Amino acid sequence: MRIPRIFTSQALAANCTLALPEAQSHYLSKVLRMQAGRELILFNGEGGEYNADISAVHKKHVDVTVKEFSAENRQSHLQLELAIGVSRGERMDWVLQKATELGVTKITPLMTERTEVKLSGERADKKMEHWQQILISACEQCQRNILPELSEPKPFSKWLNECDAELKFVLHHRDNQGLPQAKSTKSVALLIGPEGGLDDDEIAQAIAQHFSPLTLGPRVLRTETAPVAAISLVQYLWGDF
Repeated sequence: MRIPRIFTSQALAANCTLALPEAQSHYLSKVLRMQAGRELILFNGEGGEYNADISAVHKKHVDVTVKEFSAENRQSHLQLELAIGVSRGERMDWVLQKATELGVTKITPLMTERTEVKLSGERADKKMEHWQQILISACEQCQRNILPELSEPKPFSKWLNECDAELKFVLHHRDNQGLPQAKSTKSVALLIGPEGGLDDDEIAQAIAQHFSPLTLGPRVLRTETAPVAAISLVQYLWGDF
């Protein structure tokens, strides 16, 4: 039987007992119907993971006994940032989930010329909380122990000026340039637009900031498909695929 992996923001240490927060406790006791004695794996995003056992199940919380520590993180050695225009509906959620599974180190949502989603104030805070939970759930599933860094949504030009990766690529389906297979690198940035892509001026700005155009074959990919294809290629060439 699969051993559940649970993220908690609490401090973890071997040979201690703690009460899990209500959300995680509800998942274990009500959804998975786990009882005392069942095994868990706990991680808090600071690196490594702990084996644990459920010691008691209460009405609103679950007590666990934390056991031995493992330093395994399953991180790619490549620092890989995905900067992507915020898209509507579940597209952005899907991108965040798959980027996490594929080993992206940092994700920056971008407000571009063609971004239709408006984020400010309370709505922006709720969206960030929602996105963070997607990253957590993806790490629980794919066995990463360090969460990708999730940046606040940024204006396109601001991020462009801040990006300092060794290799920088802007997806551009009207070009014909692929990835340079001969180069080695420690860090890569991928810039991808929202629905409708980046406009011509944004692509020109990126190229002026030393981004190389990148085309993924002769077909036009959706904003949620392009990151998966690009990240996979980059991880194959320079990461841990």
